[in-house]
Amino acid sequence: MADTAHQWRFFRAGGFDQVQLDTAADLLALGELDQKLWVALSCPVKGIEFDARSLQFIDSDNDGHVRAPELLGAIAWANSRLTSPDVLVQKCDGVPIALIRDDDETGQLIKTAALALAKELGKTEADTLTVAEASAAQVSHAARALAAWEAAGVDALPLAEATAAAHVLVNELDAKVQDFFTRCQLAAFDERAGGVLNASEDALKALAPTTLQPASQAISDLPLSHVTADATLTLSSGLNPAWAPRMAILRDTVLTPLLGAQDVLTAADWQTIKDKLATYTTWLAAKPDPSTEGDGVRDLEKLARYVRDLQPLANNFVAFRDFYTRQGKGTFQIGTLYLDGRSCELVVAVNDAAKHAALAGLSRVCLVYCDCVCGADKLSIAAAFTAGDSDQLMVGRNGVFYDRQGRDWDATITKIIDQPISLRQAFWSPYKQVSKLVGAQLQKMAASKAAASGDKLAQSATGATQSAVAGAPPAPPPPFDVGKFAGIFAAIGLALGAIGTMVVSVMSGLLALAWWQIPLVVVGLMLIISLPAVVLAWFKLRSRNLGPILDANGWAINARARINIPFGTSLTQVAQLPANAQRTLRDPYADKPATWPYVLLMLAVAAVVFFYLRQGI
Repeated sequence: MADTAHQWRFFRAGGFDQVQLDTAADLLALGELDQKLWVALSCPVKGIEFDARSLQFIDSDNDGHVRAPELLGAIAWANSRLTSPDVLVQKCDGVPIALIRDDDETGQLIKTAALALAKELGKTEADTLTVAEASAAQVSHAARALAAWEAAGVDALPLAEATAAAHVLVNELDAKVQDFFTRCQLAAFDERAGGVLNASEDALKALAPTTLQPASQAISDLPLSHVTADATLTLSSGLNPAWAPRMAILRDTVLTPLLGAQDVLTAADWQTIKDKLATYTTWLAAKPDPSTEGDGVRDLEKLARYVRDLQPLANNFVAFRDFYTRQGKGTFQIGTLYLDGRSCELVVAVNDAAKHAALAGLSRVCLVYCDCVCGADKLSIAAAFTAGDSDQLMVGRNGVFYDRQGRDWDATITKIIDQPISLRQAFWSPYKQVSKLVGAQLQKMAASKAAASGDKLAQSATGATQSAVAGAPPAPPPPFDVGKFAGIFAAIGLALGAIGTMVVSVMSGLLALAWWQIPLVVVGLMLIISLPAVVLAWFKLRSRNLGPILDANGWAINARARINIPFGTSLTQVAQLPANAQRTLRDPYADKPATWPYVLLMLAVAAVVFFYLRQGI
């Protein structure tokens, strides 16, 4: 990387160096920093905890992502509009009016808008316009424009309050009335056109066999009235039934007030009506758009937001300062999930759990996907479990998710990416697996024996019933097979002998050691069993990476953002009693202590004694 005039400062976190952006000079020189040293090069504008309106301003191409050039462009623009860029790092909630540059046309527009807003709010040039106030400037501008437009419309209402309805009715009838007068003009041009341009006999025959309704499309398509060369439309009779009610309303509410009472309408009359309503039409088209910003108003809001948000965004984009220093939460952390006696702070929003898991699984982080519901709102999240174990994490379990605004959501697990969570879990995992295997086998054997006994009992009952029905005595039981049972007893004896010999060998070996060596042997055996699982988990826990989790959400992570064991443990809090809590250990509903361990111990001691006695003989 080429040397730059600016002296950068870095801090070490997540296994890599991250730049510190503490001063305005740091922000302004950011374009000189090699982008290979940036933590991220792109982030989505949705699904993160940051002001959406500010991100909309920075996302200049409106593609839904903020990229490095757009962030640099926002910083440069803010610097060009301020007399002192130091305000960008002073955590102001808006822009001081006195710091707005007004030495060019754009600056003058912004300053004028700021002063006008300050006057409305009772502020002076020495005050600061907050983001909320600057955002409200657009509402104020729209209100002023609307008031001016309404005042100009006083002279554009020839029918007073009825003008709007008259305008709608005339526009609705215009095409049909123009069609009638055009047909009449053609009939005057050529008498043969009169018969052709009226409803044809075939069209009327087609209507005959159908059930007719005045508003049907077939009737509505017929001419407005009988076409003649005199081009006069009689309003009291002879009108198309589909249009007659509206023509009557036109006569009473528009024609009579504007032209006086009359029963006929000519082409000249129709044009006169439209001319009298043209002023209203022009005025209506000039109605201001509430979303259109006034001169300088939009840039004023943009500048206020940049002063407040550019440094926090840079520290959650170029570096993940808030996330790794634990002084706040990163923009990608949308809340906290409480589930299974733990609170998980690394929670990200997801749109498609299956698609997200395909990439996020490479992070080697235990992720739990949940569907969350808050009233009518729905949300899907992925929460990282980085402390405790996964024994009780299963699809269907419920928890509560609190978003950054404090709202609580019902959360239900829908998918789990199982990865090592802690070294403690890895140490005990072999014993838990053996325990589950033995338990499953015992349950399988018990179920098999129960089924066999049930089948045998059912067969015996069926045989006895059939014999009773046939009148024959029940079949005698088979004779006792001494040889068969002798073999069974011999096999059982050999098995017990082998087990006893093994127990005696183990116990004799232990007793041959000094008393202080026995615990070391036990610990050594446990390490032999658990060490491979612990070593494998240690490597996986050390290689946990935040990158795939965020990449799956549309980020472009540019660093190996590691989540090591100590840092990962801090992201998930396990339930603990308060330091000053009082605890009663007596549980009235506790299970009674089992006696079989003591029986086994006594048998082992007896076997050892028997072994030594036998050696003495």
